[in-house]
Amino acid sequence: MVRKLVTDALRADPELEVVGTAIDPYIARDKIKELTPDVLTLDLEMPRMDGLTFLRILMEQHPMPVVIMSSLTQRGSDYALEALRLGACDVLGKPSGSYSFGDLGPKLIACIKAAASARFVRARPAVPAPKPKPIAPRVPSSGGSLASRQLILLGASTGGTEALREVLTRLPGGLPPIAIVQHIPPVFSKAFADRLRTQCAFEVREAVDGDILRPGLALVAPGNFHLLIQWERDHYRARVTTGPQIWHQRPAVDLLFKSAADCGAAPYTVAGVLTGMGKDGAEGLLRLREAGATTFSQDEATSVVYGMPRAAWENGASQRQLPLDRVADFIVHPSRPHAEHPALASSHS
Repeated sequence: MVRKLVTDALRADPELEVVGTAIDPYIARDKIKELTPDVLTLDLEMPRMDGLTFLRILMEQHPMPVVIMSSLTQRGSDYALEALRLGACDVLGKPSGSYSFGDLGPKLIACIKAAASARFVRARPAVPAPKPKPIAPRVPSSGGSLASRQLILLGASTGGTEALREVLTRLPGGLPPIAIVQHIPPVFSKAFADRLRTQCAFEVREAVDGDILRPGLALVAPGNFHLLIQWERDHYRARVTTGPQIWHQRPAVDLLFKSAADCGAAPYTVAGVLTGMGKDGAEGLLRLREAGATTFSQDEATSVVYGMPRAAWENGASQRQLPLDRVADFIVHPSRPHAEHPALASSHS
């Protein structure tokens, strides 16, 4: 039933052709050899061989872009995150029937088109990354009152779960509060935050409406909810809200960035856009930069999909482009010399 729903949804797009379907990995293996598809959609719970085992073998012997469809359960979420670590491009919640298919069709189409142009990234180690040695966080010289206003804001989409993991596990404890928007389905976002908490030198958890942002805490936007921030006397507070999708996304990076600009956080903020399809984050990052924030985007060479970072670079929102392995150092030490957008040289660091 799900295979038929997916096939019918994809056939609605004239740019896509469904060349075959398979009921288990063994049939899929033979059809991949015969049909040479550009992208594979993969369920993780299948007969004869589980999807993770098949994905691991596929990435070793015949690497190709893969979009995961996984059940919206705790086990499904854990499997989905492991699939992303193994090299899958993106993950979607698997519908349980025709009545729950909803707007999955357009999302799946977008994911497949992004995957078709994705850059392969070698699987990261499954073991938790070693905790980095504490480094004194950047504190404005003007006084402690400014320190309470500091923020780190990050946005990502396709390929972002692993990009964020690489960045966050390189960061020391004691940094200003971090707010993150990653385009990811409900349930998966909590599993993602829980996994990061076991690997980072600071607390990471899914945001709850009313949370106070404090040093040593990173909040991840819940799937299907927007994350915004507001300033209250001497601290930032998280607002988790519903509302229309922005750029077909909820949560949307743009709303997080714009809320920070609107509450006067920009001069104390380091904000950046990582790998992902589309333009989400570029407008909000530009507003932050124009209000005094330090901004960056991931470079093309290390992005799985160079869509969101490209948009942020081309519209002037990003002051610097950085390879993924230099992002953490930039967040901790943004005043160090880095290549700056040639059209946007400014005295702000």
